[in-house]
Amino acid sequence: MSSPGVKIERLSSEQCTTLHNASLEILAQTGVRLHLDEAVEMLRKAGAQVSEGNRARIPASLVEWALSTAPKQIPLFDRLGQPAMLLGDRKNYYGSGSDCLYIVDHRTNQRRRALLQDVVEGARVGDALPNVDFVMSMFLPSDVDPQISDVLQMEVMLNNTSKPIVFVTNEFAGCVDAVAMAEAVAGGEDALSAKPFIACYINVTSGLVHNEEALQKVLFLAGKGIPALYLPLVTAGMTGPVTLPGSMAMLNAGALVGVVLSQLKREGAPVIVPGCGLTIIDMRTMVNPYCSPDGKGMTHAMSRHYGLPNFGLGGGAESKLVDGQAAAEAALTLMSETLNGGNLIHDLGYLESGLSGSLAQLAICDEIVGWLKHYIAPVAVNAETLMLDLIDEKGPEGSFITHEHTLKHFREHWYPTLFERGNYSQWEKAGCKSLSERTSEQVEKILAGDVKKPLPENVVQSLKNIAQKVVQ
Repeated sequence: MSSPGVKIERLSSEQCTTLHNASLEILAQTGVRLHLDEAVEMLRKAGAQVSEGNRARIPASLVEWALSTAPKQIPLFDRLGQPAMLLGDRKNYYGSGSDCLYIVDHRTNQRRRALLQDVVEGARVGDALPNVDFVMSMFLPSDVDPQISDVLQMEVMLNNTSKPIVFVTNEFAGCVDAVAMAEAVAGGEDALSAKPFIACYINVTSGLVHNEEALQKVLFLAGKGIPALYLPLVTAGMTGPVTLPGSMAMLNAGALVGVVLSQLKREGAPVIVPGCGLTIIDMRTMVNPYCSPDGKGMTHAMSRHYGLPNFGLGGGAESKLVDGQAAAEAALTLMSETLNGGNLIHDLGYLESGLSGSLAQLAICDEIVGWLKHYIAPVAVNAETLMLDLIDEKGPEGSFITHEHTLKHFREHWYPTLFERGNYSQWEKAGCKSLSERTSEQVEKILAGDVKKPLPENVVQSLKNIAQKVVQ
């Protein structure tokens, strides 16, 4: 859903230009540390100066070239090959997050270590919720070998959702295996490249330090034509200046490294830049908050300055419970992401600053997103919606409730699924249930049903074979 008029800009065009120039200066003068020989050699051959073995200083001309060749819109399909998302501009799409260590179980309201079955259920709930556009694994399972957990997570996601998948892997080998699984589902390498339904979220050490696995992944994905989400992390006051513009310039410099490398590997390779990653530390608790307003919108403004799709963050909470704070923080961050033009907005259902997740919270976020999608939808002002003849016909004391025009259009209003709108007696008659109770019931109803679009048995077996090789 794109926003026709309801939007905000955290940075002006002039400020974006200043930050861009600052990032170019960092890349050309300070340089970046690259922990992969292949990436260093690619940059050297393209005109970068390399010293200390792997410290590359990248000229502005190379960055500008890469920005000119990176695609401005990136399509993602569903598992069945149908168009699902067109990333770019201010189009907003929403999905869950990945790799929470704990789950607040909606059945018991207790916090516990996450299991592989929780990944299964997270994929199924995300697949069923109407306003969740893409799925991530949500949880990091504690009941499987952590060395192969990423491959098992990919297997269960592919089996339990037909929506686009944004995946994360521990090592480079896991990325290769995840792509192999997706190719098995799509019908081959060319089929997946033509209609990608997966994208890989790559965590980069910092704006100026690029770890081996991140570099391996971005080059591998570029070669395959699969969208890469290249996200350096910079924490103001710790890994970057405490002032947000200074840290933003560092983060942006790191993002530009991903753009340059992806285009050197394959011109036109789909790359997605940060709509998050600029963080702070709460100096009172030393927690990295997910819901701080400080850095919100800056990365989005830079992505629009370049005309590139971004990967945003919303729907999370610092709260430890599915409570009023969690709902408020989810609503605030989702509103911010939506109005700032986030494209792939992830982390719906997060609690505890990303340590915990909740399927109930995911369902509440789905309700909030439904409200937001309705809020930013275009308003049609024309003869049919103005109905001046009808107003004149009814006059000052007229009633409109029985008119056929009302019957025709009343369903165009937004009607909640979970939020309570009845009067007190209606609420009592329905059992006096809280939002948390209603949400838990909705989640259980989803999980009691069947997987909507199961994979063919031969494909299921292919995924098992890939996973089994990793297990062995």
